[in-house]
Amino acid sequence: MSARLKRNAVVVTMAVLVCAAAALNWKYSGQAAPDGTEDAGTKILGEAALVSGTKDGEDAPAAGEDEAGVYTGSDYFASARLTRQQARDSAISLLQEAAAQENADTAVANEASEGIQVLASFTLKEAQIENLVTAKGYTDCVAFMGEDSISVVVSTASGELTGEDVAKITDIAMSETGYGASGIKIMAAN
Repeated sequence: MSARLKRNAVVVTMAVLVCAAAALNWKYSGQAAPDGTEDAGTKILGEAALVSGTKDGEDAPAAGEDEAGVYTGSDYFASARLTRQQARDSAISLLQEAAAQENADTAVANEASEGIQVLASFTLKEAQIENLVTAKGYTDCVAFMGEDSISVVVSTASGELTGEDVAKITDIAMSETGYGASGIKIMAAN
């Protein structure tokens, strides 16, 4: 199998894993678990509520009180970031396994290493774009970078994006990724 074909197979496999994870997250994100609690995909990770057990301005729950309500929420952006990270972690794990196999030749190990580096680069660029977009005053943002395109979902106070908003975000995405405007898709979160 040629090196190019192997690399393409790895890239296609990663893309399928990312799409499958996103589809599963979308399908199950709003449904309750069988025991009546919220699905883990709807928890908002990284908020103060997960560290202290309370939100700003709230008293701590009484001893023995059920804290399930403290940890639930339906934040699209947190859920999308979590799904994206889980898919990337899964793809990186597969690449690491391929590189670590004893009978793997040097070319396969090098391609796996390159794939890991590409995913790490995507992760850094997505985070940079998200930070720059929110620094421009937008409520929240999540970016999904691919081999030759990027999608950016933005939350605004009005819920809509103007032409000026699209131009600002496109400029950020172009400068961070090097992609042309035709490879950048920007949409407002509903």
